Amino acid sequence: MMAEEDSKKQLLHLVFGGELKSVNGTEFRDLNALDIVGIYPSYAAAQTAWKAKAQQTVDNAHMRYFVVHLHRLLDPEAAGSKG
Repeated sequence: MMAEEDSKKQLLHLVFGGELKSVNGTEFRDLNALDIVGIYPSYAAAQTAWKAKAQQTVDNAHMRYFVVHLHRLLDPEAAGSKG
């Protein structure tokens, strides 16, 4: 089991969101009120968390959640890889 975990590359993803100034933009209304949902080891896990938070705030058109590919920021040379 440990060898299997070691061979699988860790691809970190951040899920966060907040209320936007405009529904057409990505500028947040209040940076102090950002909701940091968490950091996840795969895109699939991050997408599950993103979807749950997005569904909780569906009644607020200005509220948006995002998935950030942290692994691409940590290893820019591998940014072309999927995940």
